[in-house]
Amino acid sequence: SGPLKDMDFSVQEGGGPRILHQFMLEPPAVSFRASGEKAGIIDIAPKTGILYINGSLDWETKQVHKLQVECLDQSGNVVKGPYAVTIYVEDINDNPPEFDQTRYSGVVRQNSRPGKPFMYVHATDRDDPTTPHAQLSYSILHHFPNPYEEMLFQIDNATGEISPSRTGSYYLDPQKQDTFILVVSVKDMAGMTTNAFTSSVDVTILVLESLWKAPPTIHIKENSTQVHPVNISRVQSNEPGVIYDIFEKEKLPKLPFSISDNGVIYVTEPLDREEKDTYTFFVVSKDNKGELVDKPLQVHVIVEDINDNPPVCQQELTIIEVQENEIGGSNIGTVFATDMDKKDTLNSRLQFQIQSQEPEFPIKNLFIIQQDTGILHLTGPSLSKRDSAKYSLKVLVTDPEFKTICDVEVHVIDINDQIPIFEKSDYDSVTVAENIPIGTVILEIQATDEDEPATGSSHIIYQVKEGDPNNTFIIETDSETNRGFIKINKALDFETMPVYNLTINATNPEPLVPGVQYNSSSFTTFKVFVTNVDEPPVFQKPVYKTEVSEDIPVNTLVMMVEAYDPEGDSVRVSKIVLKEVQGKYAQYLACGKILFLQKSYLLVEGGYVKSKAFLILQLRDVNDNLPQIAMDYPTFFCYPVRGGERTLIQATDADEQLFYSKFTFSLADEMNTRDNWEISKFNATHAYLSPKHANFEEKTYDVPIILNDNGNPPLENKVNLQVSICKCSSENSCF
Repeated sequence: SGPLKDMDFSVQEGGGPRILHQFMLEPPAVSFRASGEKAGIIDIAPKTGILYINGSLDWETKQVHKLQVECLDQSGNVVKGPYAVTIYVEDINDNPPEFDQTRYSGVVRQNSRPGKPFMYVHATDRDDPTTPHAQLSYSILHHFPNPYEEMLFQIDNATGEISPSRTGSYYLDPQKQDTFILVVSVKDMAGMTTNAFTSSVDVTILVLESLWKAPPTIHIKENSTQVHPVNISRVQSNEPGVIYDIFEKEKLPKLPFSISDNGVIYVTEPLDREEKDTYTFFVVSKDNKGELVDKPLQVHVIVEDINDNPPVCQQELTIIEVQENEIGGSNIGTVFATDMDKKDTLNSRLQFQIQSQEPEFPIKNLFIIQQDTGILHLTGPSLSKRDSAKYSLKVLVTDPEFKTICDVEVHVIDINDQIPIFEKSDYDSVTVAENIPIGTVILEIQATDEDEPATGSSHIIYQVKEGDPNNTFIIETDSETNRGFIKINKALDFETMPVYNLTINATNPEPLVPGVQYNSSSFTTFKVFVTNVDEPPVFQKPVYKTEVSEDIPVNTLVMMVEAYDPEGDSVRVSKIVLKEVQGKYAQYLACGKILFLQKSYLLVEGGYVKSKAFLILQLRDVNDNLPQIAMDYPTFFCYPVRGGERTLIQATDADEQLFYSKFTFSLADEMNTRDNWEISKFNATHAYLSPKHANFEEKTYDVPIILNDNGNPPLENKVNLQVSICKCSSENSCF
């Protein structure tokens, strides 16, 4: 209660009749009078001055009621006032949210980007929008059908925008399921209380096939005369307004393709199949931030051949040799030509035809050529060198569009009717030392042949026919003089073979004519005497290997080696004993690398003849190093700790890791460590460290961790890992 004056009141809507205030009368006033926005239920008792509400106010109908109150005297005259009395109606949550449609429908494309909205729902609430009563939160209650553990769609709880989830972007397929029904719920009170009002609505979603598809293989004819660029295909993203781009799969000086703003793919210049017959590149779509909208599409282009290449003779002049005694119909050679157009097509099909023969003696058509192979044959009688030693042919080679002339010469060669004859039937003997170098010429021999020079009938091939079972000697022929050079082909050994009795023959590469045979004139003999040379001893093995443990005691015998003398003399070989090794060799041992030792000798005729063998000592690792924490960055958690954080820690060991490392992580039972922290396995070398509560100060903590390397024998190490609880920057790193 109190005297009449300007007053404001706040009243919750609903709630029924109530008294708000009592104004006190001051003489000469005897009564009160109220006027204004009384809504039929607000008034003041004239005599007592009680301001009351006789009913319930409704915020949705009227939020403010303005009244004027006056004091009257006995005669009804105003003695005080009017004063302003304002009643503000406070909203209560008495209205459920309502969707603006009774049913929604939308369309989404297969493979649409996750999180990209394709439709939205909208609801309103009649309660005060400045209060939580009208703050709405959207969610998906049900999903029909729901074939996967995760929903295929998601909704923005504030805006009502519906988009594919990551799972939906991958799995939505109209061939499997083209229609889905979502039950979407909306709650007021921002969905944060259990007594919030709720409404729901059905949303029907139709899944359509993706527009973003790789075009089928594109075929382009080479050397096109069209005005470029030429439209060859088109792609279309599921989203409007994207930016298209091309990037190449293979590195080329220039990619002859481009793409327009609306996804049209162009070839920018004529292509040459002989230069490159296929192209592969990718088309991508991006948003205005440069982020990929769709997965890249691979585009494959095949350049189709046209007949734009003439036949090419494989040789400027093809020379074919024919013996005088070749019979009619014999295959005497082939004319080769190529065509750069596509293989196994009519464009590269070649046909051959003889255009001319010079001289035309004794007859015109001495030769015939197979039309599709280019194989030359004699047509009739054998050729005679007396008629002509050489014939010149012009061979026409054609494809369906082009012609080429290939030049061919047929050389008539003498028949092989003479045998090689040695100038000596016995070359006596040669004496050489057993250590003579391989490739040394030890003798020159000579035979002659009366057939036509510089032909296969007169060229001489020398061979050792007897006395050399191991091919110790080799004979090379001078092609101009037919002189033979006998060379050492393999190392000689006096102890194995002190004397060679060699028989050598001389032959031609061309076969002899019938009735002619090689005889004793084509054979010669000579002897090779090998003299002894003092040789070094020989080890039983060129390389000796053994393996020892790295903790082997000093003075341990690790290896025995054996050697012998080819000439039967005595041999003394040292025993290799592992002593203390210093300097660079100690480093090799410490690192477990291979150590090479060389040491052996032989006493002969008062002097030493040395041989060497490699001794390889492989060190086997022993588990003698404690496991350690290996961190490339400091371990920290952002202050204040909120719960759920974890960081990855790694263990390492200097010992050799066979197959893979396997460490065990645990917390030491000290300083309340297990009350504050927990550790969990990630894999064989890593574990997660997590705080168990949020009550951490901003400082550095020592966390004792026990590492076990599970070796043989297993080694255990306790390490103190320093963990910082620190204020973090926006990039989640300690300031």
